[in-house]
Amino acid sequence: MTDDESEAIDAFERLGLTSYEAKVFIALHRLGSGTARDVASVTDVPRSQVYSVAESLEDRGLLEVQQSSPIRYRPVSIDEAEDTLRNRFERERERAFEFVDSVKEESTTEETQEDIWTVRSRDRVDDRVVDLLSQADEEIVFGTRLPELVTSEIERTLEDRAADGVPVTVISRNETVRDRLGALEGITTAIPPAHRDDDQRSGRIMIADDDNILLSVVGDDGSETAIWSAGSLFASVLIQLIEASTAAPESEATEP
Repeated sequence: MTDDESEAIDAFERLGLTSYEAKVFIALHRLGSGTARDVASVTDVPRSQVYSVAESLEDRGLLEVQQSSPIRYRPVSIDEAEDTLRNRFERERERAFEFVDSVKEESTTEETQEDIWTVRSRDRVDDRVVDLLSQADEEIVFGTRLPELVTSEIERTLEDRAADGVPVTVISRNETVRDRLGALEGITTAIPPAHRDDDQRSGRIMIADDDNILLSVVGDDGSETAIWSAGSLFASVLIQLIEASTAAPESEATEP
């Protein structure tokens, strides 16, 4: 068996076929059509197993059976097989996630409101920031010292929320960050109070309304890790502490 064939069999297994089903299906396409003896001669599936495997493939809609003596098998076309497997995958996907969604809804009333979550990797932190910003409808505070942590999607979300009437304040000691986001209509920028000059670890801070918060740090290798909490007492108390410590920043209100 070649490496390519082995990889194809592995791929079919990931699509839901057994190893024998994948081998028989490939063998029949190599032959065009054939008997159990023919299939066994070009693959390592025992002849005695070909019959049951072929029956399973027929049930899946991947081959046709000719009731002759001996019985002959013919695979459906590649396009038809691809459509069959795609449709089956979609049905299974819908069935699986519908169940997960129903379980999630059932457990909603039992979930604790004191959850503190950890998110690792910059892409996932990006996604979480955007998600929390999108839910804000009262107030947003976003801060970072690093321009690269302001993605285009975060920028667009901040602009959209400001356009919807949500007060948005961007806090940063980095002039590039303030200039970039301050140029957006409806967004106010501010410089935070004096802080440690040797800060090389802080990443982002995001406050949405009065009970959603995200704080991140950046590792020496550039990786980012964040903690976030939404709708919890922890988030509310931490936000109050942060707001108290930054009550009088050196503001730079940006004209629309």
